[in-house]
Amino acid sequence: MTDSTTDQRPRALISWSSGKDCAWALHRMQQAGDYELVGLLTTINEHFDRVAMHGTREALLRAQADALGLPLWPVPLPWPCSNEIYQQRMASALEQARASGITHIIFGDLHLADVRAYREASLEGTGITPVFPLWGEDTTRLARDMIEGGLRATLVCVDPKQVAAELAGREFDAGLLDSLPENVDACGENGEFHTFCYAGPMFSTPLQVHPGPVVTREGFVFADLHASPA
Repeated sequence: MTDSTTDQRPRALISWSSGKDCAWALHRMQQAGDYELVGLLTTINEHFDRVAMHGTREALLRAQADALGLPLWPVPLPWPCSNEIYQQRMASALEQARASGITHIIFGDLHLADVRAYREASLEGTGITPVFPLWGEDTTRLARDMIEGGLRATLVCVDPKQVAAELAGREFDAGLLDSLPENVDACGENGEFHTFCYAGPMFSTPLQVHPGPVVTREGFVFADLHASPA
Protein backbone atom coordinates (compact mmCIF):
# COMPACT_ATOMS: atom_id res chain seq x y z
CA MET A 1 0.00 0.00 0.00
CA THR A 2 1.27 3.47 -0.84
CA ASP A 3 2.13 5.74 2.08
CA SER A 4 -0.39 8.60 1.94
CA THR A 5 2.31 11.04 3.04
CA THR A 6 4.34 10.32 -0.10
CA ASP A 7 1.55 9.48 -2.56
CA GLN A 8 1.95 11.81 -5.52
CA ARG A 9 -1.21 10.74 -7.32
CA PRO A 10 -4.14 13.19 -7.72
CA ARG A 11 -6.51 13.02 -4.75
CA ALA A 12 -10.09 12.07 -5.57
CA LEU A 13 -13.45 11.64 -3.90
CA ILE A 14 -16.05 9.12 -5.05
CA SER A 15 -19.54 10.53 -5.57
CA TRP A 16 -21.29 7.91 -3.45
CA SER A 17 -24.99 7.04 -3.53
CA SER A 18 -24.56 3.60 -1.87
CA GLY A 19 -25.55 1.86 -5.12
CA LYS A 20 -23.95 -0.47 -7.62
CA ASP A 21 -22.79 2.08 -10.22
CA CYS A 22 -20.71 4.19 -7.86
CA ALA A 23 -19.39 0.98 -6.28
CA TRP A 24 -18.29 -0.35 -9.66
CA ALA A 25 -16.78 3.02 -10.59
CA LEU A 26 -14.78 2.81 -7.35
CA HIS A 27 -13.69 -0.72 -8.25
CA ARG A 28 -12.52 0.42 -11.68
CA MET A 29 -10.51 3.24 -10.15
CA GLN A 30 -8.99 0.90 -7.57
CA GLN A 31 -7.88 -1.38 -10.40
CA ALA A 32 -6.45 1.46 -12.49
CA GLY A 33 -4.59 2.99 -9.55
CA ASP A 34 -4.34 6.42 -11.16
CA TYR A 35 -5.81 8.33 -8.21
CA GLU A 36 -5.46 8.37 -4.46
CA LEU A 37 -9.05 7.67 -3.39
CA VAL A 38 -9.68 9.57 -0.17
CA GLY A 39 -13.39 9.54 0.62
CA LEU A 40 -17.05 9.09 -0.23
CA LEU A 41 -18.99 12.27 -1.05
CA THR A 42 -22.61 11.59 -0.12
CA THR A 43 -25.72 13.75 0.19
CA ILE A 44 -27.78 12.85 3.25
CA ASN A 45 -31.35 13.84 4.06
CA GLU A 46 -30.69 15.20 7.56
CA HIS A 47 -34.38 14.97 8.52
CA PHE A 48 -34.55 11.20 7.95
CA ASP A 49 -30.82 10.32 8.28
CA ARG A 50 -30.90 8.59 4.92
CA VAL A 51 -29.05 8.85 1.62
CA ALA A 52 -30.94 11.21 -0.66
CA MET A 53 -33.05 9.41 -3.31
CA HIS A 54 -31.89 5.87 -2.47
CA GLY A 55 -33.31 6.03 1.05
CA THR A 56 -30.38 4.07 2.50
CA ARG A 57 -30.13 4.35 6.28
CA GLU A 58 -27.08 6.29 7.45
CA ALA A 59 -26.03 3.31 9.59
CA LEU A 60 -25.75 1.17 6.45
CA LEU A 61 -23.89 3.95 4.65
CA ARG A 62 -21.35 4.05 7.47
CA ALA A 63 -21.03 0.27 7.35
CA GLN A 64 -20.20 0.57 3.65
CA ALA A 65 -17.56 3.19 4.39
CA ASP A 66 -15.97 0.97 7.04
CA ALA A 67 -15.86 -2.00 4.67
CA LEU A 68 -14.37 0.19 1.93
CA GLY A 69 -11.79 1.73 4.25
CA LEU A 70 -12.78 5.22 3.12
CA PRO A 71 -14.11 8.09 5.23
CA LEU A 72 -17.50 9.63 4.54
CA TRP A 73 -17.74 13.19 3.31
CA PRO A 74 -21.41 13.76 4.13
CA VAL A 75 -23.33 16.71 2.69
CA PRO A 76 -26.40 17.18 4.93
CA LEU A 77 -29.51 18.44 3.13
CA PRO A 78 -32.73 19.71 4.68
CA TRP A 79 -36.09 18.25 3.76
CA PRO A 80 -37.59 19.53 1.63
CA CYS A 81 -34.53 20.94 -0.10
CA SER A 82 -34.60 23.71 -2.69
CA ASN A 83 -32.12 23.69 -5.54
CA GLU A 84 -30.60 26.89 -4.13
CA ILE A 85 -29.86 25.25 -0.77
CA TYR A 86 -28.55 22.12 -2.50
CA GLN A 87 -26.12 24.19 -4.55
CA GLN A 88 -24.99 26.15 -1.47
CA ARG A 89 -24.30 23.01 0.54
CA MET A 90 -22.48 21.33 -2.34
CA ALA A 91 -20.40 24.46 -2.97
CA SER A 92 -19.33 24.44 0.68
CA ALA A 93 -18.37 20.74 0.43
CA LEU A 94 -16.37 21.39 -2.74
CA GLU A 95 -14.52 24.27 -1.09
CA GLN A 96 -13.59 21.99 1.78
CA ALA A 97 -12.46 19.30 -0.67
CA ARG A 98 -10.30 21.68 -2.66
CA ALA A 99 -8.74 23.03 0.55
CA SER A 100 -7.82 19.42 1.37
CA GLY A 101 -5.94 19.05 -1.89
CA ILE A 102 -8.66 17.08 -3.69
CA THR A 103 -8.60 17.69 -7.43
CA HIS A 104 -11.05 15.11 -8.85
CA ILE A 105 -14.44 13.56 -8.18
CA ILE A 106 -15.31 10.13 -9.60
CA PHE A 107 -18.87 9.65 -10.84
CA GLY A 108 -20.68 6.42 -11.74
CA ASP A 109 -22.83 7.99 -14.46
CA LEU A 110 -23.35 5.86 -17.55
CA HIS A 111 -25.02 7.68 -20.43
CA LEU A 112 -27.36 10.53 -19.36
CA ALA A 113 -25.80 13.49 -21.13
CA ASP A 114 -27.82 16.09 -19.23
CA VAL A 115 -26.65 14.72 -15.87
CA ARG A 116 -23.04 14.74 -17.00
CA ALA A 117 -23.37 18.28 -18.33
CA TYR A 118 -24.83 19.40 -15.00
CA ARG A 119 -21.95 17.88 -13.06
CA GLU A 120 -19.37 19.43 -15.35
CA ALA A 121 -21.03 22.85 -15.09
CA SER A 122 -21.27 22.57 -11.30
CA LEU A 123 -17.55 21.84 -11.00
CA GLU A 124 -16.41 24.46 -13.49
CA GLY A 125 -14.13 26.96 -11.82
CA THR A 126 -13.83 24.97 -8.58
CA GLY A 127 -10.44 23.46 -9.33
CA ILE A 128 -12.03 19.99 -9.19
CA THR A 129 -12.33 17.85 -12.33
CA PRO A 130 -15.06 15.24 -12.85
CA VAL A 131 -14.09 11.72 -13.95
CA PHE A 132 -16.56 9.25 -15.51
CA PRO A 133 -14.92 5.80 -15.68
CA LEU A 134 -18.09 3.96 -16.80
CA TRP A 135 -19.29 6.53 -19.31
CA GLY A 136 -20.76 5.27 -22.59
CA GLU A 137 -20.53 1.56 -21.79
CA ASP A 138 -23.23 -0.84 -22.92
CA THR A 139 -25.36 -1.12 -19.79
CA THR A 140 -26.58 -4.65 -20.50
CA ARG A 141 -23.02 -5.92 -20.70
CA LEU A 142 -21.96 -3.75 -17.78
CA ALA A 143 -24.73 -5.06 -15.52
CA ARG A 144 -23.68 -8.66 -16.20
CA ASP A 145 -20.00 -7.78 -15.73
CA MET A 146 -20.84 -6.39 -12.29
CA ILE A 147 -22.67 -9.54 -11.25
CA GLU A 148 -20.05 -11.87 -12.72
CA GLY A 149 -17.38 -9.77 -10.98
CA GLY A 150 -18.89 -10.49 -7.57
CA LEU A 151 -20.95 -7.35 -6.98
CA ARG A 152 -24.05 -7.96 -4.89
CA ALA A 153 -26.83 -5.42 -4.50
CA THR A 154 -30.50 -5.12 -3.62
CA LEU A 155 -33.10 -2.92 -5.30
CA VAL A 156 -34.04 -0.40 -2.61
CA CYS A 157 -36.04 2.10 -4.66
CA VAL A 158 -38.13 1.54 -7.77
CA ASP A 159 -40.23 3.83 -9.91
CA PRO A 160 -43.56 2.00 -10.30
CA LYS A 161 -44.31 4.06 -13.41
CA GLN A 162 -41.44 2.26 -15.15
CA VAL A 163 -41.11 -1.16 -13.48
CA ALA A 164 -43.22 -3.39 -11.25
CA ALA A 165 -43.41 -2.20 -7.65
CA GLU A 166 -42.75 -5.80 -6.57
CA LEU A 167 -39.11 -5.41 -7.64
CA ALA A 168 -38.40 -3.38 -4.48
CA GLY A 169 -36.29 -5.61 -2.27
CA ARG A 170 -35.26 -7.95 -5.08
CA GLU A 171 -31.64 -8.91 -5.64
CA PHE A 172 -29.75 -7.36 -8.54
CA ASP A 173 -28.77 -10.63 -10.20
CA ALA A 174 -28.89 -12.47 -13.51
CA GLY A 175 -32.46 -13.58 -12.87
CA LEU A 176 -33.55 -9.98 -12.48
CA LEU A 177 -31.80 -8.95 -15.68
CA ASP A 178 -33.45 -11.78 -17.59
CA SER A 179 -36.87 -10.69 -16.34
CA LEU A 180 -36.63 -7.00 -17.21
CA PRO A 181 -38.71 -5.75 -20.16
CA GLU A 182 -36.71 -4.64 -23.20
CA ASN A 183 -37.50 -0.98 -22.58
CA VAL A 184 -35.97 -1.05 -19.08
CA ASP A 185 -32.28 -0.23 -18.78
CA ALA A 186 -30.35 -3.11 -17.23
CA CYS A 187 -28.58 -0.70 -14.87
CA GLY A 188 -31.68 1.38 -14.15
CA GLU A 189 -29.92 4.37 -15.71
CA ASN A 190 -33.22 6.07 -16.56
CA GLY A 191 -34.34 6.06 -12.93
CA GLU A 192 -36.22 2.76 -13.14
CA PHE A 193 -34.56 1.53 -9.93
CA HIS A 194 -31.80 2.28 -7.44
CA THR A 195 -29.73 -0.21 -5.48
CA PHE A 196 -27.80 -0.72 -2.28
CA CYS A 197 -24.49 -2.52 -2.81
CA TYR A 198 -23.51 -4.82 0.05
CA ALA A 199 -20.72 -6.99 -1.37
CA GLY A 200 -18.13 -7.04 -4.09
CA PRO A 201 -14.42 -6.76 -4.84
CA MET A 202 -14.36 -3.17 -3.60
CA PHE A 203 -15.29 -4.24 -0.04
CA SER A 204 -12.96 -5.80 2.51
CA THR A 205 -15.88 -7.90 3.77
CA PRO A 206 -19.53 -8.26 2.70
CA LEU A 207 -22.18 -6.43 4.71
CA GLN A 208 -24.90 -8.41 6.44
CA VAL A 209 -28.29 -6.88 5.71
CA HIS A 210 -31.90 -7.98 5.93
CA PRO A 211 -35.06 -6.55 4.39
CA GLY A 212 -37.50 -4.41 6.31
CA PRO A 213 -40.91 -3.15 5.25
CA VAL A 214 -41.67 -1.98 1.72
CA VAL A 215 -43.20 1.49 1.70
CA THR A 216 -44.39 4.05 -0.87
CA ARG A 217 -43.22 7.64 -0.54
CA GLU A 218 -43.64 10.49 -3.01
CA GLY A 219 -44.53 8.11 -5.83
CA PHE A 220 -41.57 5.73 -5.34
CA VAL A 221 -41.49 2.30 -3.70
CA PHE A 222 -38.74 1.72 -1.14
CA ALA A 223 -37.43 -1.48 0.43
CA ASP A 224 -36.09 -0.49 3.83
CA LEU A 225 -32.90 -2.47 4.51
CA HIS A 226 -31.43 -2.93 7.98
CA ALA A 227 -28.06 -4.12 9.19
CA SER A 228 -28.29 -7.70 10.39
CA PRO A 229 -27.23 -8.27 14.01
CA ALA A 230 -23.78 -9.75 14.46
